[in-house]
Amino acid sequence: MEIKKKNLLIYAHYYVPDVASTGQILRELAEGMLGRFNVTVICVVPSYTGKIAPEYQTEKYYYETLNGVNVIRIRVPEFDKHSKKSRIKNILSYFLGAIKLTFKLEKQDYIISISQPPVLGGLLGVIGKQIMHSKYIYDVQDFNPEQIMAVKYSNNSFILKLMLAIDKFSCRCADKDIVVGRDMVETLKNRFDNKKMPQFSCINNWVDEAAIYPLPQNDMHVQEFKKEYHLENKFVVMYSGNLGLYYDLKNIIQVIEKVQERGSAYTSDGREVVFAFVGAGSILGELEAYKKEHQLHNVVFIPYQVKEDLIYSLNAADVHLCVSAKGIKGVSVPSKVYGIMGVAKPILGVMEEGSEARLLIDETGCGICSSPEDYDSLEKNIQWFIEHADSEELHFMGERGREYLERHLTKAKSVSKYEAEILSC
Repeated sequence: MEIKKKNLLIYAHYYVPDVASTGQILRELAEGMLGRFNVTVICVVPSYTGKIAPEYQTEKYYYETLNGVNVIRIRVPEFDKHSKKSRIKNILSYFLGAIKLTFKLEKQDYIISISQPPVLGGLLGVIGKQIMHSKYIYDVQDFNPEQIMAVKYSNNSFILKLMLAIDKFSCRCADKDIVVGRDMVETLKNRFDNKKMPQFSCINNWVDEAAIYPLPQNDMHVQEFKKEYHLENKFVVMYSGNLGLYYDLKNIIQVIEKVQERGSAYTSDGREVVFAFVGAGSILGELEAYKKEHQLHNVVFIPYQVKEDLIYSLNAADVHLCVSAKGIKGVSVPSKVYGIMGVAKPILGVMEEGSEARLLIDETGCGICSSPEDYDSLEKNIQWFIEHADSEELHFMGERGREYLERHLTKAKSVSKYEAEILSC
């Protein structure tokens, strides 16, 4: 006897084809739950870079079906990542548009809203719950205003206190809060002083291990990627992801400069050392300007790779840089750590002790970490990887990460946990 599916609405600021990591994760979550739910996603038109393609500039809403998921896209104003005003206008357009759309939808049994845009994402779920009389699951990918405070994006104490009060309200109103790291559980508990805690669960993000996996270095597509960006026969230390405020990259590139100045330009097996930054973000222009001014010949900037080609760019690295700025512990988990483990590459980590990503690296032995702003330690760790470039230890590091991922961090395991938590509400 066929079981009637429940209706599930997901509020997602970004959804594929946008390259935001949450958009990619939510796609796999939405598609993975189609056996249990009729899934509808409300998101913005593709605009993660701030620009909107012409085909999304004429209508107010766009209705699509992607692999069985009903997707409704809201046209929002273009924005400049350096302008707070334009970003706020963009975010408010999504927030208000999503509320209007909710009134037009059929009854939804469950609602998931993620914590993006900051604070308003959670509040949107609360409003949707009231409109639909649905069960509400708040998917906390990032805690705000804690994240904003960590990177000093704003120091307006009134605004920050108001944001915290609103987001605590959203946590309290949810039938269940889901956080994505063990350190984030502690942040949630601290918010409520361990008193009258809302219902919560911790579910790690993941990588699709069937789509992101190790490839041999002589793979044709990996070689084509290396050739296109002049990485052939190089020892590649790669950062892949958002070039934004949360990663201290403006200081890390100065450490890279020191490595170049001290003559660590080649490995013991004769390969030139290159630092490749793959992606885009608010500080890309500053990093490019620094490279030009300081003549950093060992630094390469590469555009975002489409999802289908991500496996090739990730496999092109010998070592991956995984970074969080000071203060991000308990606030956010860099999802890039799962992709690195997926392709079995060693990790050069910069993150606080006790943070989820560092716990994974330390517990599995899949990399070496230093603490944020400990630039001397980072430089030493870079030097260690260069000196051991031709050793088997780098291979074993990567293998340990992949083995752990296959046991604990697969897409199917995490999606199954989400289904169970939703249905338990």
